[in-house]
Formats: sequence, C-alpha cells, structure tokens
Amino acid sequence: MGKAGKALRQVLEIYGISQNKLAVALGIERGSVYRWVHEIRDPTAETVREIVKTLQEIEPPAASKFIELYLGDLIEDKEQL
Repeated sequence: MGKAGKALRQVLEIYGISQNKLAVALGIERGSVYRWVHEIRDPTAETVREIVKTLQEIEPPAASKFIELYLGDLIEDKEQL
C-alpha cells in the first residue's frame, strides 16, 4: 500500500507520538491509525490534510517531517524546475 502509512509510522516513532494519541486528536478510532501505519489502508487525501493539521497541533516538527517524507520527491522535483 501507500507511502502515507510509511511516512506516518516513521514520524510517530521519531517523535514518540502514540497511535492512540493521534487517533484521539483526530477524533477517530485507533484502529484507523493502526491500518494506515501497517499499510492495510491508505488515508484519503482529506484525511492526510487532517493528519498534517493535527500533527501541527501535537508536535509542529512532526507535521513538517511527515510532509517531507510523504511529499519529499514532489517538493524536490518542483525545486529543480
């Protein structure tokens, strides 16, 4: 499955954010976060947006790192233009 789950797993590990803490902050069940992190399901584009906003509230550098890991190749390609 997707890159979002891999990026999210890395960010949660790096910044010590539990799946439960993210789920509570997002107002969703922890099982949803589990499925993303274990690449069982991909979050929707709207959910990725909410993840970034929520990470910004919990730990701002975590939000930046998530964007870098998830969209890094797109950002790098844009900078080369």
